[in-house]
Amino acid sequence: MSFFYLFFTKEEIIYKFIIVLLFPIMGRILALDYGRKRTGVAVTDPLQMIANGLTTVPTFELEHFLLEYTGKEVVERIVIGMPKQLNNQLSENARYVTQFMKRLEKILPNIPVTMVDERFTSVLAHQTMLDGGLKKQARKNKALVDEISATIILQSFLESRSILNLK
Repeated sequence: MSFFYLFFTKEEIIYKFIIVLLFPIMGRILALDYGRKRTGVAVTDPLQMIANGLTTVPTFELEHFLLEYTGKEVVERIVIGMPKQLNNQLSENARYVTQFMKRLEKILPNIPVTMVDERFTSVLAHQTMLDGGLKKQARKNKALVDEISATIILQSFLESRSILNLK
């Protein structure tokens, strides 16, 4: 009796083998809602279908966090929310995001970085919290708002990519 049959049925082994053949290992996509104090982080599943909030990291620890995370997980792309005003001009916080992107491209040169318009993500995050039934005290948690905002940025990227048929 094979070692694998101790943990999996024959059908499960065949299914897993077929999945591996049909869906080669893909890297995750990481999204950042960059802020001067905190940065919300979201990530896809390995098949890049579902966006999930991961955590919120103090911005001064972000580079270390990303180096550590990319050392453990295969990351195919990093998506960063770019703050813009209603008239499509970059907001005053955009310069901090741009500076961070330049540093990120130096410390992780093999991972492409993509900017995504982040207008209204905080509003959508608050609305998501309301719709989810979170109490007022929980909705005041800025770290949670940042994490949800990063998830919205990532979901927006995934949707735009599927519309444009991009990889």
